[in-house]
Amino acid sequence: MNKRVKMYTLSTCIYCQNSKALLKSLEIPFDYIDVDLLSPDEKPRIMREIRNLTPSVSFPTIVIGDQIVIGYRPDEIKKALGI
Repeated sequence: MNKRVKMYTLSTCIYCQNSKALLKSLEIPFDYIDVDLLSPDEKPRIMREIRNLTPSVSFPTIVIGDQIVIGYRPDEIKKALGI
């Protein structure tokens, strides 16, 4: 699996937590940003990044290579990962 995985999450979101757990169980390396824990200086820039990916600004927003999965959707995540 050569695709870079990046997640935009909320620290208190169960769907975000489930998505992280899924990737860990599949032994897929990933980066994530808990948006609600960002400093007031960082948050506007990250929110713009998310809006560029999905105007609805939903969590989790998962970027797998050039594909975007919104929400905890295990089958879509696996498909985007090619597994």
